[in-house]
Amino acid sequence: MPEKRATTAAKKATKQAEAEAGVLAKIAAMPAPWRAMGERLHALIVRSAPALEPRTWYGMPGYAIEGKTVCFFRADKKWMTFGFTQDANLTVDDGAPHQLIACAWFFTALDDATEATLAGLVRKVAH
Repeated sequence: MPEKRATTAAKKATKQAEAEAGVLAKIAAMPAPWRAMGERLHALIVRSAPALEPRTWYGMPGYAIEGKTVCFFRADKKWMTFGFTQDANLTVDDGAPHQLIACAWFFTALDDATEATLAGLVRKVAH
C-alpha cells in the first residue's frame, strides 16, 4: 500500500505542476503592463493562501480549493480584473445595510495598498 500512496501522491504533484505551468503560460501571454501585474498577482495569491491550487479556469488564471475554483484574474483592454466565483467563501459584511457581496474588482495598477487588500480578500475566501 505505501507504493500505491506514493504513486498517487506523485501523480497529484505532477498534475498540480502542470496546472501551475498552464497558469504561468496564460500570464506570460498577457500584454504589457498586465503581464507584470499578473506575475505579482500569482505570487500574491500563492503566498497569501497556500491552500489554493493554481489552475486555468475558462482560459484565465484561476485558483481552486478542493477542486473548486474560488478566484481568478484576467487582463482586459483597460484594466486588470480580479474576481471570486460562486464557490468562494463569501458572506455579507457584518452590519451591512444591504445584501450585496463584493465579488469583482478592476484596477490599472498594483500598488502596495491594492496588494494588501487583495491578499486579505484571498485569505478570507481560502478558509
